Amino acid sequence: MMNEWFECKIKYEKTMDNGQVKKVTEPYLVDAINFTEAEKRIIEEMTPFMTGEFQVADIKRARYAELFETPGDEADRWFKCKLTFVTLDEKSGAEKKTSQNVLVQAGDLRGAIKRLDEGMKGSMMDYVISSVAETPIMDVYHYQQAVPEHLKKVED
Repeated sequence: MMNEWFECKIKYEKTMDNGQVKKVTEPYLVDAINFTEAEKRIIEEMTPFMTGEFQVADIKRARYAELFETPGDEADRWFKCKLTFVTLDEKSGAEKKTSQNVLVQAGDLRGAIKRLDEGMKGSMMDYVISSVAETPIMDVYHYQQAVPEHLKKVED
């Protein structure tokens, strides 16, 4: 099953390091079936972390062909990498270029490129890294299938 990613922007009042309260809008990435589920899921994910009110300010489809995560706390940023694949049309002999966006978790730009190359090692296609840019994405929430009540383990 291919992931369907939605970028959800959350607007809330955040207490800054200097103690000042400021309205901020932060983007999060959610794996969901549709816009309605994306909104429901981001509200469920954010509610435990919010002390005041917050609202879902925007939801848009995010087109990422692949997501390369990095374990560890030092990889706290997300980078959007544009890959260009070159294929040869066997009939005409012409080169055909196609692009895909990949999201990579890393601590810095060098780490993002290194992690991208590691993730693409198994690829049979030649690719060129066309661009790498840090995104404002705060966190990524993967799809989690709900367990039906009758299948949940009962505690003694």
